Amino acid sequence: MDSTHRFGKYRVEREVLDEQRLEEVTQRKTYSDTHPSLRKRLKNSLRCTLPKLKRSVMSSLPVLYWLPKYSVWDYGMPDLISGISVGIMHLPQGMAYALLASLPPVFGLYTSLYPALIYFFFGTSRHISIGTFAVLSIMVGSVTERLAPDIDFLKMNDNNLTAEVDISTRDSHRVQVAAATTVLAGLIQVVLGLVKFGFVGTYLSEPLVRAYTTAAAAHAVVAQLKYIFGVSPTRFSGPLSLVYTLKDVCSLLPKTHLPTLVVSAVSIVFLIAAKELNSFLSPKLPVPIPVELITIVAGTLISNFAHLNSNYTVSVVGDIPSGLSAPKVPHVNIFGEVIGDAFALAIVGYAISISLGKTFALKHGYKVDSNQELVALGLSNVAGGFFQCYAVCSSMSRSLIQETTGGKTQMAGLASAVIVLMTILKLGSLFQELPKAVLASIVFVNLKGMFKQYADIITLWRSSKIDLVVWLVTWVSTLLFNLDMGLAASITVALLTVILRTQLPTYSVLGNIPGTELYVDIETHREAREIPGVTIFRSSATVYFANADLYFMALKEKSGLDISKMIIYKRRQEAKQKRREKRAERRAKRQAKRERRAQRAAGQLPGVPVFSVEEEAAHWRDTCMDGNVTDKEEQSWTERENGTVFVIPTTPQTPDGHSRWEYLKGGAPDNASLGWMSELQDGDTTTLGSSSEDTLSHDLERVSLGSLGKWTWDIHSIILDLSTANFIDTVAINTMKNIFQDFSEIDVDIYLTGCQASVVEQLELGNFFSKSITKRRLFVSVHDAVLYCLDHHEASSFHRYEPSMDKTESTKL
Repeated sequence: MDSTHRFGKYRVEREVLDEQRLEEVTQRKTYSDTHPSLRKRLKNSLRCTLPKLKRSVMSSLPVLYWLPKYSVWDYGMPDLISGISVGIMHLPQGMAYALLASLPPVFGLYTSLYPALIYFFFGTSRHISIGTFAVLSIMVGSVTERLAPDIDFLKMNDNNLTAEVDISTRDSHRVQVAAATTVLAGLIQVVLGLVKFGFVGTYLSEPLVRAYTTAAAAHAVVAQLKYIFGVSPTRFSGPLSLVYTLKDVCSLLPKTHLPTLVVSAVSIVFLIAAKELNSFLSPKLPVPIPVELITIVAGTLISNFAHLNSNYTVSVVGDIPSGLSAPKVPHVNIFGEVIGDAFALAIVGYAISISLGKTFALKHGYKVDSNQELVALGLSNVAGGFFQCYAVCSSMSRSLIQETTGGKTQMAGLASAVIVLMTILKLGSLFQELPKAVLASIVFVNLKGMFKQYADIITLWRSSKIDLVVWLVTWVSTLLFNLDMGLAASITVALLTVILRTQLPTYSVLGNIPGTELYVDIETHREAREIPGVTIFRSSATVYFANADLYFMALKEKSGLDISKMIIYKRRQEAKQKRREKRAERRAKRQAKRERRAQRAAGQLPGVPVFSVEEEAAHWRDTCMDGNVTDKEEQSWTERENGTVFVIPTTPQTPDGHSRWEYLKGGAPDNASLGWMSELQDGDTTTLGSSSEDTLSHDLERVSLGSLGKWTWDIHSIILDLSTANFIDTVAINTMKNIFQDFSEIDVDIYLTGCQASVVEQLELGNFFSKSITKRRLFVSVHDAVLYCLDHHEASSFHRYEPSMDKTESTKL
């Protein structure tokens, strides 16, 4: 530790707590207390009270909460200035992004109007600007071009020699396709919001979203190349459509329309220079310079006075109808064809909006309701679809302008909608001579920020290789496939990375930091010390069905115990030992019988006394094994120097009849040899008068599991640290039962520590606890379990290790 820093100290003294004792001390509530019955929950949810009704209405219609508190003096002017600035941005972006959706520009203006009005009533974010967005526009464009391709609207010209596209019919059909897709996406969002699925956006990680928007920006650029170069490439849809379109555009470059290219180049250069100047002067300006609006006005004026359309055949926006169109019911018969695209639009739009909304909410200290945002966005799309709008979400550039220009509430969004409304009603016809190349240039330059996201590759390479894989897979799949297929593939890969990380966690054996109650990985900390006789095992992930078997395998590997082989060996030895015990008993009886015959034959001559195996074994345990051998007893043993072999039980007999036996080979007291019966192999015999030790291999050597490599008895307890588990399923519960059962076969005790209350409840519901596995096996912390193990096994043969305290815990740091 750095000696210049002073750290506080604390000392804790308490008893060692297992789960049963903890519940007694803390007075834990029962399951029924913490989990009301279904009937009670339904009753409470259906009960209607005035406060509950008020909260429900306020949460469903947030405008009723903040509008009565709105202060015109404090918020009126900042919201008005911010709304005008954002409204001015809506005009060029709405018309330009409509081209990305393969729709007439006026429908981009409609999309900037109606959804913003709906969000004013239902939205909870005060700073995001709802309207057109490049990524959603290109996603809608992929749908409209797939379901309404140019080839379906060819008509013969007057001379019946060549075919040309019926643009008005095609655009009308595309508007219906876009509206139907938008309504379906909005319905999906509303349903997800009502069932509290606002968390669905969390499955779109930041690397995934940034890679997806970067690839979508590439789609947008390729889609605008035809307007920039003035060429007419073949439209492609489906997988690899981007590659085919780019290849076709490159083949048409020799046929580039030079006047259109000049307009595009001048517009791009002007936009880039003006935006850089805007960024340089932004600290000194109250509001940013409306670069896009100036570009549109200048382009319209130059095109009008230079007659670019008639003199140089530069493609222009064309007729923009004034006024608002009547609502129309979308064609529901195409819902089945666009449901996949609608779901992708719903998820991507929500993810972008909620991420921006939460960013501004955190900065300004208010709360954004994720479920209500999902409902608000869905209602904006549903209502907008009836007015021929396409899918909307928040725009990063407009939202930043709304926040930096002083916007305080949703009133700024209402003011921007008024600006768009005035343009549609009175000013729309003025932009009929606007070249489409200018709008394409605006899209091209505005995507510059998304192309900067390629720097994420370097950042993620340094910070997280797994996130880099997600980024690259998302980018590649979105480029090569459709946007909806790319999104599905990227989400699948992102979820697979989570599953793989839980299936392949870090398994570690923990050691104690001397003088503390801390336990850390012994492989990564030099000062960590293992507790003799105790193995502390921890996984970095929750144990569940996908990694339960791997957990068990890692436990056996880390503990160094091959349980299956050890159990087989133990059972084989027990069977052999049982047979040898029977043979020894028969030999003892035969020996006693022969001795009685010898006594009858020799009369009262002194000889080998008659004795009982059980009696002599008991007598041997009470005397020789305790070191209290009298002279008389020594003489008695000396009389038996004829090599008699008998056995002694060294462990109490278990209910199943198994016990450990030792043999003693008779002779002089100094030459008595003590060994294990298990040294005798099948068929071994020991005869009277045999003084050799050939039949008893390696006297004083104990043949146990320790003779087989790392199979030792120095581990008497294993502690499983489950502090990382936030749940446990039935498969994991069965695995834990198997761990307890298998290790008990080799006399190793298992203990669990760090279980959260929810995990304990799941263990109870899964019938984990029994007479053999009680809550006494669960401890509050690793240190509690270690203290219990050391106290419980303090009589073991190895030197006891004291980590830092007695059974009554006392910690000093």
